[in-house]
Amino acid sequence: MKTLRTPFFLVLALILMITSCRTEEDLAIDPPTDEAITSNSTVAGLMKKTVLNDGSVDNIVYHANCFTFQLPITITVNSITITINEIGNYEDLEDILDEFEDDDDIIDISFPVTIVLADYTEIIINSFDELETYVDDCNDENEGDDDIECIDFQYPITASIFDENNDLINTISIDNDNDMYDFIEDLDDYAATTINFPITVIFPDDSTLVINDIQALEEAIELADDSCDEDDDYDYNDDDCDDCTTDDLVSVFADCPQWMVDELKRNNNDLEDNYEGYTFEFNNDGTIVVTQGSTSTFSGTWEASGEGNNISVTINIPDLSDFNGTWILHEIEHEPGEAAVELELGEDELGFESNC
Repeated sequence: MKTLRTPFFLVLALILMITSCRTEEDLAIDPPTDEAITSNSTVAGLMKKTVLNDGSVDNIVYHANCFTFQLPITITVNSITITINEIGNYEDLEDILDEFEDDDDIIDISFPVTIVLADYTEIIINSFDELETYVDDCNDENEGDDDIECIDFQYPITASIFDENNDLINTISIDNDNDMYDFIEDLDDYAATTINFPITVIFPDDSTLVINDIQALEEAIELADDSCDEDDDYDYNDDDCDDCTTDDLVSVFADCPQWMVDELKRNNNDLEDNYEGYTFEFNNDGTIVVTQGSTSTFSGTWEASGEGNNISVTINIPDLSDFNGTWILHEIEHEPGEAAVELELGEDELGFESNC
């Protein structure tokens, strides 16, 4: 019985014929269609809102949350002139504003300055009148705006650019929010574009999430939208306890056994002078011992619960009713030789200080 064999040259000819029939388009690198980003897609719109320039970061300077000041800027307040070189320097400005409760706190800006709008457009401003024209375009505090502040991208991120033949023509690096904004704005200039996954996003509590595809990115941004306090108000003091814990409060009370009343305001009445010479001791077992001079002693209790800017501190001293109530912990300061605890209850304020 004979075995039928195909001559080698016929096999080779067949392979060459099949190969010659493939077009140049067949050899192109096809972008993954399910990962492509288009300018009119939902995910592109969400990404753009995520990277808008957040104007609330410097509301302490001027009540306007639709633009930021380009640093450095020089400011004079309460006859003190300071230069803001980085965002962290706003804490120095806050310290000056907090030093005295009853002053006018007039902030004078040294012009010219440059403001940066939500779309990263930069405009030189030469006077307060010019500045006001842009302030008028901002929403009022705590009004809804377009930017999504409860999620951020971890950079760098790379993107692949394809031409109309689906050939990979470029890979670009996106290194910050401004780059990402420009990338989204330029999507119409490219035939096809993809983000190179995985990427990482960051949430306000510094936790992170690894994103592996476009659908997961869209879902993550949608879930993060309005999921946190975006701090678009003009109260620069309302975030001083972002990282506070009840353990921090217990620790500072333990380290500093003697506290004096620095501030006490109830129903618009300043009462701290009534308690000059009083010493407060907050014990770990939840008791309070108050001593007036060498003769009078008052007993009470305290309790703290919650976290961050929502820590409640309940004080009950039966014979000193001015201190009683469930206060909100506003700030803890603990430095060598100086400590302070500030509490708020609506418009009422209570502050203790120690020289420990």
